Amino acid sequence: MKKIILLLVIALCTMSTYAQTEEELKALKATKLDSIAAIQARANAIQAQIDALPGWKKGAFGTIGANLSGFDKWYSQGTPNVSSGNIGATLNAFANLKEEKYFWRNNLNVNLQWVKFDDKTTDTDDDSFQESTDVFNIQSLYGYKLSEKLAVSTLGEYRTTVLNNFNDPGYLDIGIGGTWTPVENLVVVFHPLNYNIVFSNGESVFESSLGAKIVADYTRKIGKVNFKSNFSTFQSYDSSNLSNFTWINSFGYTLWKNIGVGFEFGLRGNHQEAVNFAQTQAEGTMIDPATLTFDNVDNDLQSYWLLGLNYSF
Repeated sequence: MKKIILLLVIALCTMSTYAQTEEELKALKATKLDSIAAIQARANAIQAQIDALPGWKKGAFGTIGANLSGFDKWYSQGTPNVSSGNIGATLNAFANLKEEKYFWRNNLNVNLQWVKFDDKTTDTDDDSFQESTDVFNIQSLYGYKLSEKLAVSTLGEYRTTVLNNFNDPGYLDIGIGGTWTPVENLVVVFHPLNYNIVFSNGESVFESSLGAKIVADYTRKIGKVNFKSNFSTFQSYDSSNLSNFTWINSFGYTLWKNIGVGFEFGLRGNHQEAVNFAQTQAEGTMIDPATLTFDNVDNDLQSYWLLGLNYSF
């Protein structure tokens, strides 16, 4: 009986010692985490002071995504012999100059994607990679400060595709107006005097016009997270059919060094592009392309997205 009691006492002491040790380790861990948070807060405050200094600030991040597959006599699917793939890459870069009386902000967004679907049992299909997403957008904004948050400004923006139909169409916006910077990372542009120049080959529905340009850009890096949202719209004074907008959002999370996970999605509305596409698709069919106009072609919302490996520098 004494031996049993002794064993129970030893077991209870061991459990008490383990519990005490675990609680002590948890308390020590909490203290270390608080210290890390305090150090990170001080580092963020110093970085904010660095960002507020005049001079150039440059950076870039993007996403790379790839999905390749091959099947041979895989009879459970509709196409048993197929080689397919999807490859895409995005780039978001900026170069911003901040001085006491003026600023100059430059942004670049590129998104290129290719897809392939090769049915090996058919010789007539295309076995090469085809362009699926093709976005090129560059902005340059110069402003002279009237106050810390308001400035008179001029903006130039160019949008087109680079893999296919370069500058057909291409859009060049040039305008003047005002810029509002309510917080460090947000820039809102309103230019009531803006000319939207549209480049295209041959006769088409594309038409240049005078209107208002509105841009909102938010770019920020918080620890391991890169975030950028850019909304740009042109509102034509001639007709709403000549108006357009583009909204691109990019996220990047760094997992190791400058590599991590990235996601980008974009939305666009452009009635001129919708009508032009409908007319192109009607060529060689029983439908007369000339009968397809703004009145009978819907201005459907355009979109794209890409998820993959993220890089930053």
